[in-house]
Amino acid sequence: LVPLLTLGIPTSATAAILLGAFQNYGLQPGPLLFESQKDLVWGLIASLYVGNVILLILNLPLIGIWVKVLEIPRDLLYAGILVFATLGAYSLHQSWVDLATLYVFGLLGFAMRRWDIPVGPAVIGLILGPLAETQFRRALSISQGDASVFFTQPISAAFLIITAALIVVPFVVRHWGRWRRARA
Repeated sequence: LVPLLTLGIPTSATAAILLGAFQNYGLQPGPLLFESQKDLVWGLIASLYVGNVILLILNLPLIGIWVKVLEIPRDLLYAGILVFATLGAYSLHQSWVDLATLYVFGLLGFAMRRWDIPVGPAVIGLILGPLAETQFRRALSISQGDASVFFTQPISAAFLIITAALIVVPFVVRHWGRWRRARA
């Protein structure tokens, strides 16, 4: 949370969601947030302290109940979560579209967990995607629509090369190791 509030950089999926919420209300996290919205920032920090104290007060006497919840079989737990999520989604607008959205994203989340696709980068990309698109359009408008500006300027070219390397190198290393083992 500290990098989000001080630099405007989300370091986790939760921080990315919080960044999206800030942007929905027209707030830009960063150093100027402490000057422009002092009450909000210090209220947020105070609420974190109060929340931790309340969790401590509630969880110490209720530890036995939380242990019992861990003993519930996963099948029953997942079925209960599905029932309550369905009731909540349908009761909001009484719309089948809400239910379809719930199930599609539920299946997407299940598939991501099944094939070990991390959820964090997807959430961060979902939150930061519109911001990146806005900056991309701004850069194209400054260069009068010439996309070569991303390759001819040294800083942007370096970032593109680093990004390409981060995508390609793990793939090449993984397959090169397989090729070497098959050859041996």
